Amino acid sequence: MISNNAYGRYGLIGNWVHEVSEFVFGQLGFIRWKGYFQISRLISNDAYGRHGLQEEEEEDEVIKGFHGSQEKMSREIGFGVSNEDKFEYEYEHPRVKEACRLIKLQHMWETRHERDLRRTVRKLTPQQVCAVLQCQEDERDALKFFYWADRQWQYRHDVAVYHCLLRILSKTKLCQGARRVLNLMIRRGHACHPLTFNYLMISYSRAGRLSDALRVLKLMQIQVVKPDLSTYNTIIHVLVMAQNLDKAHKYFNAMKQAGIAPDIVTFNILVKGLCEVRRLDDAVQLLREMPFRGCPPDNVTYHTILSFLCKHRKIDEIRSILGMMDKYALAPDQSTYSILIHVLSKYGHGFEALQFLRELEDKGFKVGVVEYSTVINSFCRDGKMDEAKEVVDEMVSRGLIPDIVIYSTIINGFCRIGRVDLARKLIHNMLQKGLEPNTVLYTALMNGLCKIGNSMEAKRLLEKSEDDLWTPNSITYSVVMHGLRREGKLTEACLLVSGMLQRGCFPSPVEINLLIHSLCKKHRPDEAKRFMEECLRKGFPINVVHFTTVIHGFCKEGKIEEALSLLDDMYLTKRYPDAVTYTTLIHTLGKKDRLKEASQLTLRMLKKGVLPTPLTYKTIINRFCDNNMVEELCQLLAQMMESDSFRDGYNLMIEKLCKDGKLQEAFKFLGKVLRTASHTDAVTCHSLIQSFLKNGQPTDSYKVACRMFQRNMIPDIQICRKIKEQLLLEGKSWEADKLMEKFVERGCISPGSI
Repeated sequence: MISNNAYGRYGLIGNWVHEVSEFVFGQLGFIRWKGYFQISRLISNDAYGRHGLQEEEEEDEVIKGFHGSQEKMSREIGFGVSNEDKFEYEYEHPRVKEACRLIKLQHMWETRHERDLRRTVRKLTPQQVCAVLQCQEDERDALKFFYWADRQWQYRHDVAVYHCLLRILSKTKLCQGARRVLNLMIRRGHACHPLTFNYLMISYSRAGRLSDALRVLKLMQIQVVKPDLSTYNTIIHVLVMAQNLDKAHKYFNAMKQAGIAPDIVTFNILVKGLCEVRRLDDAVQLLREMPFRGCPPDNVTYHTILSFLCKHRKIDEIRSILGMMDKYALAPDQSTYSILIHVLSKYGHGFEALQFLRELEDKGFKVGVVEYSTVINSFCRDGKMDEAKEVVDEMVSRGLIPDIVIYSTIINGFCRIGRVDLARKLIHNMLQKGLEPNTVLYTALMNGLCKIGNSMEAKRLLEKSEDDLWTPNSITYSVVMHGLRREGKLTEACLLVSGMLQRGCFPSPVEINLLIHSLCKKHRPDEAKRFMEECLRKGFPINVVHFTTVIHGFCKEGKIEEALSLLDDMYLTKRYPDAVTYTTLIHTLGKKDRLKEASQLTLRMLKKGVLPTPLTYKTIINRFCDNNMVEELCQLLAQMMESDSFRDGYNLMIEKLCKDGKLQEAFKFLGKVLRTASHTDAVTCHSLIQSFLKNGQPTDSYKVACRMFQRNMIPDIQICRKIKEQLLLEGKSWEADKLMEKFVERGCISPGSI
């Protein structure tokens, strides 16, 4: 077997954990292997009762796994593997607890707090200081405490404290803090070891600063610290994580030239890197070459490649790898097959997973509910319910009794494809076997009923929950509520939400707004308002979006007075309206030709500190222009733009006037646009020029172009050529030549091309 010290720890989680080797930095390591899956945990029941294996998080820490020489070095610097166990009782020391308590009060520190902490720190041993650092939830607090303690009289950090903090910072992106700690350590003459620089290198790599991580080698050279095997492993791992395999191979060759033989950790890092970039053939080739390089592959190597091969459904290659394991006395065990079954199922290869499951049984290994549930979950997720049912029958025939989670998975699968009748039969079978359906299972059934348009039956099933001895949750209510809403049974949906609130189950604000919107869409804004007020009375957090939805519903029905009254209610209930609320009301007032009230409401919005949006400007401009109130509009825009950074109001007005054919009025306000001479202003001027050209007014187009030149804005040459053509047709050759001369003066065209 592989030594724990050399290649990390193997642990069993429940009955179904594969061996996970952790390497580079042993008990102090921080880069864990990505891609090894803990297959023993069941997926927690979600809203639809899925059963399977818990999704694993791929970690990006360096894998633990210290070799003997690294352990010796750690002990020499006072913070090795042997000291790690000592912290277990140091955490419980009264002085450590008191220091942690005072640090948590830093946001409200008084003089006495700092005095107490100073007195406590002076009594702490180096191991206890390390324990205080490790107890901090935020690594930045640990860094602050480190510097604060270092400034105290009659106290100096031990070398173990430096290494403890560097180890903590290597788990974060606080690379600048780690660099300063290392510089402080060097200035004070503490002995530095390769492990010290490795921590900084890892922190740089986490922050995505690959070049800085590699420059740590130069810093080691300055401090006359020779890189060792763990340093090269760290460098290679950093490069692999950055998917820079070419450079990783360069350092791999450099370590051999330096007389440092790569170990199993080095090869495992390279193998995983090749797999990450989908160079599976190269990874397999490296696996075959490892024995000839004096380093036979271990279980970690095989499991890494097998996991990636499973993702890509390369069954022939998987068989070949399993054969290689036998050759090196690492016969595929239950852990290996469990990985295959889990990864294949996870990526939708249920048939292949089932094939390996049966092979696992044929080899005499004990197959339990977990393996079967993984395959069943894969089939159910892909809608292959007949195959899932066959696996359940096979499971029962082998003497394994499906549990409540497997039943939930199957029932949810049938409900998803609309076969609710089979889901009911399974529930009946459960009851006969003495299994009580739970909330997740009933929620899955109700979801299936709502999907086939039978939400009223789902509602009746919900009402019988007390008789059936199960308790619905917020998800259960939401499933039925959405079903009723989709079928247009809005009154029943509102009553359901009321009962839901009475039970202390709160839907999400989005769900409530969907129901309010549905009521307004069905021309029932009064009912939507009553429902919203009832939710408000029962403590539901009604917000500005809900009020705005009801206001929009009243506006669509032409009930502007009710909408304005609701606007006042918003201020009374401290749900302050936003720009969308005001824009909705302004738009409706404009449609009703109540422009004076719309103008007053706009000024009220500005007075309340609500900035109008571009849609607000467009709404106001459209309504005022449609009613030939351009002068009033110009005055209102001036007031709006005084308190807002939006500067395109006049541009929108001119473009609207051009669209309506009111070109002379648009030309009159052109000076307001040309004040800024921005790109948007140029677009507006071009729109006005083209409108004049379409209307047969080239002279006015010429005037606009000349005003653009006066503001150092170069009009489009193609448009100006069209102006020239129309001017020549009207016999205005002087204006045509003058326009082209302006382009020559600014170096846009040559004199010969006029």
